[in-house]
Amino acid sequence: MTILHGNWNEQNETFLVWGETWRRFAAEENYSTDEVQDHPFATEPEELLAEVRSLVTLQKVKETRSQVVSLPTYHKDTGEAIPQHSAANLSEALLSLQPWRVEAVSLSPLAAFELLQNLPLGEAIASESFVGTDLKFWSHIARWSLDLLARGKFLPQIYRTETGDAIARWQPLLDSQIDRDRLLHFSQQMPIVCRSYGKNKNEANLAAAIPLLRNFLASIIDSQVRNCIDIDGLPKQTTPISEWLQAASNSLPQIDVADEDIEPLENAIATWSEPVASYLAGRNQFHACFTLRPPENGTSQWQLEYGLQADDDPELIVDAQTVWNHPVEQLTYRNRTVDRPQETLLKGLGFASQLYPTIEASLQAATPETCPLDPIGAYEFLKSVAWRLQDSGLGVILPPGLTNLNGAGSRLGLSVRAEIPKKRSSVGLQGLLNFKWDLSLGGTAISREEFEHLITQGSPLVEVNGNWVELRPGDVRSAMQFFNKREGEMSLSLEDALRVSTGETTAIDKLPVVQFEAGKELEELMETLTGNKTVEAIASPDNFRGQLRPYQARGAGWLAFLERWGMGACLADDMGLGKTVQAIAFWLSLQEKDALDAPILLVCPTSVLGNWQREIQRFGPSLKSMVYHGSDRPKGKDLLKAVRKHNILITSYSLVARDRKDLQKVNWRIVTLDEAQNIKNPTAKQSQAVRELNADFCMALTGTPVENRLSELWSIMDFLNPGYLGQREFFKKRFATPIEKYGDTDSLQTLRSLVQPFILRRLKTDRSIIQDLPEKQENIVFCSLTIEQAKHYEATVKAELDAIDSAEGIQRRGKILAMITKLKQICNHPELTKAKTKKVKSSDLGKQSGKLQRLREMLEEAVSEGDRALIFTQFAEWGKLLKSYLEQQFDRDIFFLYGATTRQKREEMVDRFQNDPQGPPIIILSLKAGGTGLNLTRANHVFHFDRWWNPAVENQATDRA
Repeated sequence: MTILHGNWNEQNETFLVWGETWRRFAAEENYSTDEVQDHPFATEPEELLAEVRSLVTLQKVKETRSQVVSLPTYHKDTGEAIPQHSAANLSEALLSLQPWRVEAVSLSPLAAFELLQNLPLGEAIASESFVGTDLKFWSHIARWSLDLLARGKFLPQIYRTETGDAIARWQPLLDSQIDRDRLLHFSQQMPIVCRSYGKNKNEANLAAAIPLLRNFLASIIDSQVRNCIDIDGLPKQTTPISEWLQAASNSLPQIDVADEDIEPLENAIATWSEPVASYLAGRNQFHACFTLRPPENGTSQWQLEYGLQADDDPELIVDAQTVWNHPVEQLTYRNRTVDRPQETLLKGLGFASQLYPTIEASLQAATPETCPLDPIGAYEFLKSVAWRLQDSGLGVILPPGLTNLNGAGSRLGLSVRAEIPKKRSSVGLQGLLNFKWDLSLGGTAISREEFEHLITQGSPLVEVNGNWVELRPGDVRSAMQFFNKREGEMSLSLEDALRVSTGETTAIDKLPVVQFEAGKELEELMETLTGNKTVEAIASPDNFRGQLRPYQARGAGWLAFLERWGMGACLADDMGLGKTVQAIAFWLSLQEKDALDAPILLVCPTSVLGNWQREIQRFGPSLKSMVYHGSDRPKGKDLLKAVRKHNILITSYSLVARDRKDLQKVNWRIVTLDEAQNIKNPTAKQSQAVRELNADFCMALTGTPVENRLSELWSIMDFLNPGYLGQREFFKKRFATPIEKYGDTDSLQTLRSLVQPFILRRLKTDRSIIQDLPEKQENIVFCSLTIEQAKHYEATVKAELDAIDSAEGIQRRGKILAMITKLKQICNHPELTKAKTKKVKSSDLGKQSGKLQRLREMLEEAVSEGDRALIFTQFAEWGKLLKSYLEQQFDRDIFFLYGATTRQKREEMVDRFQNDPQGPPIIILSLKAGGTGLNLTRANHVFHFDRWWNPAVENQATDRA
């Protein structure tokens, strides 16, 4: 695989992209350090062009050209250079820079921006092996340029070339503290290779990081602004302004106007941008700042003090009095030199007065040092002015309690302490807690009398215990309503407490919860629910026939923990980790404690009804089970009599929907859903039916709680803990759409914290879970089409594309999907799409399909070693043909399990495959009927003859073995 690298060439303002492919060195290869040589890992030009063209559409990338780049290289004592692949994990202490020649693609700023935008975002970019660290770095800078464009942080400028020509350019304005911090941060994080293009191995000759960053930002922003400007409607006559607009909005930046005509416009732009000229040039050291001082000596007057602040050290402040007392060109202050301090301060104050006219009166003094503000004026400065000054490159220093007005801790709100009632059987999410509350302001508890005294001051800024905090009018109204209407009536459930602790809910009765404290028992419960405390493993029940692995004992203990607290649980372990065993051990623990005082309803796919009964008899023979299936199943009063004689009733999803009225009459101790993804569609009859059952405790078993979309997770959670994630439409707006459509990581994190307490997900790849499970090895086997397949494939594509071109809308989409399905069938075997005019001999099938020929070869090898195999297909008709073909090839029975296979026949197949030493070594399964629920652990090979749309479904099917 090619790893793409890219870098900015500031000499000609182009972005150079080159590729790197790993290969093994020959023993005779040697590289000298005396001359620049071709880099041995460099990608071939044709392959590089193909990679770049897949990411850039703005222009046609036609060719590559040689480029010298200095790369980390290991040097032998003999003087030979050994190039290093960028993916190698080597100590930097052993490496130095060495110039190498590579073939690179040269991109304009506009094309470079498109390429960088098309790279994956966030966590995804870290996992993409085709993106080098240098390219990742520039992608972050490109996205910073988007932020600058969105905030309008760019200005027009006119430059003079060495020949005196006037050039129109758009320049980034990095005047705000945020952008200055970003520039410093990015310059420190820039990989060395980003500064080494065209340089030699001497690091002293590397390009300076900050000028390189500024040059890249300037070129990207200039190209983006030009690309967005609509020049229609410009004056037709030739004037300096129209010529400048033309030069600033097309690919030719030169202004074709005589010098004497362009100079007035040039001077006007320079005068207009003078307040931020130092930021544009990148040479600023100090800037004007404003310090807000609270009232002193019992007065109500605030003071806005003036001064100078260092760009790179916000703590270094030169007050205005010091500036006016030293009328010098350079002022030395705390070992720092301030150039033209009085001019810098006056310029900053004049600029600030345009944004905040309130200070104009104070500037009438010869040496302005401060501006007085009343409480309302100070509040206005905090809410409306401070951020504007900071965004314009001016400093603002606020009192400690007022630096984060959006933080919950500084607001008026509730301080809550909650604990579990002493006498309780099972709390449940809706169970009420005992709690006490106090008003809190600025992190300090206040009484109602203190609160009423504060609001009589008539100021939104109040002092509490020496700290100044904001008293929001909305919070005051909420507090008054709370006192007048809800005092003594407020309730707090365990669900409310959990939401507050996870941050999903921030208010109770419209008052923000600024502090939440849990009692000892509640704290232990919440720490366990949030994963900060480990659940105790369950002791193996006396009646359990088998040996629980440590992680299985913890899983059963986790089920017991949530059952004890009355909350639903979803055990979502990987297939093969023993969800069945953990469920049986949990049920036996209840039986052992005489807590199984009502029957358990186990709902599962029809194909595994018998499997569940056998597993219960094997591991928990003391549990009396009954399969509720078939035409002779008990109904009405007979059902009620039958459940009294059994501990577990095993039934299917379809029967729950069909016999919902009879099953609703039973008060079930536990309702368990196996393969719970069967209720992923919340509107399906079986999904609605299971939610209407009466149960003390609900639990779900599934290896894939989310197969395709988040609505499936909502459906399972709504069965386990009804209403916990809100109504379906609310869940869609709050979580599903922001996460699935917009990649909202904050919503994803919130959802994860909400469902984490109720879903236990463990993977077979986690060595802390299981150490003796062999690794799963996956191989993709490529097969050639036979001549007949190729002809049929080509003819089908031509015919189907003609039909697609003449279709529109949903009909067109349907034809596309039908074509893809038909092509998949042809790749399996051409007979699948032909009219069935005559029966094909099984012996002739292998001649017509390259895939089938390869399958037979691999099966012959596996069977000769005494191995067993599963073959999955999504086409039932193909399964029937394949069964006949393999039976003839291997001269023995081959099973085929699909949707029409009866329950009795399925169980017979599974039993023989699992337990009969002389049983068939191969079983063919349709993906839908055999992809979940079955234990076929005798198999050690799994073949997916045709690929399913969803990898999660394929993984589930693979894990049958």
